[in-house]
Amino acid sequence: MRRSLRAQWARLAAVHTSDRPWTLPVAAALASGLPLLTGAYFGHIEYGLISSLGGMTFLYLPETPLQHRMLWLMSCASAMVLCYALGLASQFAAAMKFPALALMAILTMMTLRAYRVGPPGGMFFIMAAAIGAYTPMRLEQLPYEVGLFALGTLTACAVAFIYSAATLRHRAPLPVAEIPAFDFDVVVYDSVVIGLAVGLSLGLAQALQMPRPYWVPVSCLAVIQAASLRAVWIRQIQRILGTLAGVGLTWVLLRVPLGPWGIAAAVMALTVVVETLVVRNYGIAAMFITPLTILLADAANIGAIPLSALLTARLLDTVVGAVIGLLGGVCLHHGTVRERLNHGLRRILA
Repeated sequence: MRRSLRAQWARLAAVHTSDRPWTLPVAAALASGLPLLTGAYFGHIEYGLISSLGGMTFLYLPETPLQHRMLWLMSCASAMVLCYALGLASQFAAAMKFPALALMAILTMMTLRAYRVGPPGGMFFIMAAAIGAYTPMRLEQLPYEVGLFALGTLTACAVAFIYSAATLRHRAPLPVAEIPAFDFDVVVYDSVVIGLAVGLSLGLAQALQMPRPYWVPVSCLAVIQAASLRAVWIRQIQRILGTLAGVGLTWVLLRVPLGPWGIAAAVMALTVVVETLVVRNYGIAAMFITPLTILLADAANIGAIPLSALLTARLLDTVVGAVIGLLGGVCLHHGTVRERLNHGLRRILA
């Protein structure tokens, strides 16, 4: 048992090497931070927070030649805007939130897996849709909210172009990979399982009347996207422990009266730290992901929400989402379970 525990801890604490340039986290911080700085300047930090979420599009920038990476990123930006818009629209039919998010997750994952898109995968597409579904607004505000989000994605594209033009002068791009042949197991089965797990997690969060239900599907997706069942198990533990530590960090951070400029600076600093650490150890990165995501989603309402209630809800959402993500990982990676479910899905679709 001691040997098993040591091996488990070694996997959890392993720090991986990375050839990611230091300028990438800085550029990602600019993509998400410039909208916040603009919102702080004009006295509307709530608008900057919406655009800042769209700025996360930058994280899908590939390492291919300039013309390909910009076309790719603008395609991701369009998909992000669509996910956010559909999420906003779903709130006007409360019963549709669960099936709408599940269907959106299935279609998003099918597209991403058809093109073999790597990390962060469907994370920010689903995050945008989930946060949009619980952003209070009137129907006539929908075009305005979508426009703010779209401005954030355009900012990300502009930052990506400048970053790429500077980086490619001394860093050779990777060749554009050919689109792989269609694989039912990867494109359809995996996407259906992931989408249903994400939808189920939101449905459970609604049934339990959790105050911040949108974090449950995000945590579920963060865990279930791992490459193997062992990786899913490790990612689940890292997510829970990292969030537990992150809750303490968030409590310390939010005890300080940040103000609009302080929120912008905190988001940019946390983005640099997260993007530096996430490729090395997800558990350590999750400690900083927690305050970052809380600021992005709830900074405009922090004064009106008891801090202890906000952090308790965040931790509970993470645990519930991670457990459902683990169950979904069993359906994805356990040989017998996968074979039976795959056979049943093929019969249904036939």
